[in-house]
Amino acid sequence: MGHRIIIVDDHPLFRAALRQTLEGEENGYAFEEAGDIDGLLEALETDRDCDLVLLDLNMPGVRGFSGLLLLRAQFPEIPVMIISAVEDQAVIKRCFDLGAAGYLSKSEGAEAIRSSIDTVLSGELWVPEGISLEGEDEQTEMLARLATLTPQQVRVLMMLSDGLMNKQIAYELSISEATVKAHVSAILQKLNVDSRTQAVIAASKIEQGQFAQLVDGE
Repeated sequence: MGHRIIIVDDHPLFRAALRQTLEGEENGYAFEEAGDIDGLLEALETDRDCDLVLLDLNMPGVRGFSGLLLLRAQFPEIPVMIISAVEDQAVIKRCFDLGAAGYLSKSEGAEAIRSSIDTVLSGELWVPEGISLEGEDEQTEMLARLATLTPQQVRVLMMLSDGLMNKQIAYELSISEATVKAHVSAILQKLNVDSRTQAVIAASKIEQGQFAQLVDGE
């Protein structure tokens, strides 16, 4: 049986180019594509048997690392490799802190792409040359706390960050306001903060001055 790999990027031309690069090899890879995080989640909810997700960080419907965070929370058994134009070391390290199995620059050539995918499929990490995963900074603890959120809690936190009120979140997720309040309480406890405003600020600090600015230049 071949490996099932899902390419997730909002640019159809990039998905097609990446797929063409990989399909030319006799490696038994079976590829699927998704243009956004919702398409990916739908594909995985239909069939969780996936060997690797190739995920772009910057797509409509996600904020910074939220796509990776949501995917790792909902499907922790599926390896995720980030493929991005962002090459900042802090961003790359944060992705690994949140559970990425690899990080690949979109500027890499075909051989590096194939090698990185083979490495991750073999169960190893693919870390870009010159990137160190050692050491901690002031955001490391918050990243670890964010990684404990459930998929629904990640969604609620994303919506809190977008300024939605409990009633609006309940409508968007088709749940009761009481359930939203329970999720918010759990988020505050897991992030060790006292208010929803503090939770949003804590989450935004992960991106502030780093990912948020870098993706503007993609």
